[in-house]
Amino acid sequence: MGTRRLTGLPDDADLARADSLGREIFSDVANKWALLIIEFLGERTLRFSELRNEVEGISHKMLTQNLRMLERNGLVERTVYPTVPPRVEYTLTDPGRALRVTIDGLCDWTHRYLGHIEDSRRRFDG
Repeated sequence: MGTRRLTGLPDDADLARADSLGREIFSDVANKWALLIIEFLGERTLRFSELRNEVEGISHKMLTQNLRMLERNGLVERTVYPTVPPRVEYTLTDPGRALRVTIDGLCDWTHRYLGHIEDSRRRFDG
């Protein structure tokens, strides 16, 4: 499926449609690495290595791919400084910060129901 241009029509945001741009965007940002990157960037500006240290377990390749995708979708801003070696910093844009509010809600939900989920898993697996 190729990337379509947003025309502003309701069909573009319809997540029920396989070919909607809304579903493509949802697919991009609804992965564990993107969610964690957005959460850990928060209100801060971080360099690549700082962000990699914050997001435990992410590989260099996955961090690079997800940062590029988030930048492409306008959720992360990348600033390159002309130094030797080059310094690159990442920060959330306004839409990225708005999405972080939703991600914070997901994090709160996880903390609130973690015990319930653990109990359910034990019963299911037992």
